Amino acid sequence: MDVQSLNHQRSEIQSQYEGYTPKPSKPWPWSTTISYLLREQRLLFVLVGVAIATLFFSVQPEVRKPILQPETKANDFVPKFSSQMLAVRSQVSADPMAFVRPGAKIPLGLKRKPLRIVVTGGAGFVGSHLVDRLLARGDNVIVVDNFFTGRKENVVHHIGNPRFELIRHDVVEPLLLEVDQIYHLACPASPVHYKFNPVKTIKTNVMGTLNMLGLAKRVGARFLLTSTSEVYGDPLEHPQKEEYWGHVNPIGVRSCYDEGKRVAETLTMDYNRGASVEVRIARIFNTYGPRMGIDDGRVVSNFVAQALRKEPMTIYGDGKQTRSFQYVADLVEGLMRLMEGEHIGPVNLGNPGEFTMLELAEVVRETVDPQAKTEFRPNTEDDPHKRKPDITRAKKFLGWEPKISLREGLPLMVDDFRRRLFGKSKGSSL
Repeated sequence: MDVQSLNHQRSEIQSQYEGYTPKPSKPWPWSTTISYLLREQRLLFVLVGVAIATLFFSVQPEVRKPILQPETKANDFVPKFSSQMLAVRSQVSADPMAFVRPGAKIPLGLKRKPLRIVVTGGAGFVGSHLVDRLLARGDNVIVVDNFFTGRKENVVHHIGNPRFELIRHDVVEPLLLEVDQIYHLACPASPVHYKFNPVKTIKTNVMGTLNMLGLAKRVGARFLLTSTSEVYGDPLEHPQKEEYWGHVNPIGVRSCYDEGKRVAETLTMDYNRGASVEVRIARIFNTYGPRMGIDDGRVVSNFVAQALRKEPMTIYGDGKQTRSFQYVADLVEGLMRLMEGEHIGPVNLGNPGEFTMLELAEVVRETVDPQAKTEFRPNTEDDPHKRKPDITRAKKFLGWEPKISLREGLPLMVDDFRRRLFGKSKGSSL
């Protein structure tokens, strides 16, 4: 087809559309819209959708707009509000469970994240009970113990549990682990054991705590130190509050333990202030219960073991010195609340019920053997005359107080000692 033919066709097409004006569009009639919605029950589905959306937004927590004070400019508020929202968003991304309110129902598909926890001294008396509770809660637990005072029998029932690990290690030497929380219990706690090698005791308190704090700093773990009521020494204040600085002999035979724990507390607070390590400090008062060392030199275990063996119960001094005794299950509950809470401490964990040694001997006599006798010996050096915790801070910040009285808990300990000494449980004749 040549160029002349193409030009001819184009002129014909143009002539056909000369004077053409498009008709104005008519508005969409409402009757057509209504008939469209009614057709095939479309209106029903629209109404159902609106109802579902209304119900969904009505049950959500109310979102309130921030109220600006008259002296606050909107432009000044926006950057602060934006930075807060970004911080919240990053925390939610890292841990979806971080903003689930305590006691609230966990959303479908979300579970509590199991923690990876190391317990130094976890094969000991208190440590093994703590391990039981943590494993029962669903956490993964690593026990680190050199078995100087700890016993494998205390944790043998967990062997085979995939969430339990046992490492023979002395905390005086560094340790590399990946954990979320560190319960630092490693240290001989009875006079018989910590006086056996006082230099080793203070090294455990200082170097062991230093190594565990270093681990907490490296991996970002929360650290809990189990300190002791011995930091108060032979107190001039009664009962003892956490603000009391103590009355301690720095060169006595008990100093390796008393001053060692005081240094451990110093290190803990310095790591918190200087390295931003999350720390908690518990000051533990006299504790008793099953798995306690039979011959560890502490007064409750001494009295019970001697009464079971038909030996006189040894009372040092005049027997009028006082102690308070908490059951181990109460202590473990307090330690876990302190670790999970926001209060750094120190916090006294003990039973404010106060007994003289003569009164304790009478309770043991009632529980074990009404014919049990006592004998008096000279008092030991630097033995505190009074010991009673003020637990106001524990009640306020942890919602904690002991539940088990001495007369309720002592029979459980006696039954455990009877089984370990004679292979017989409660109800068996000796």
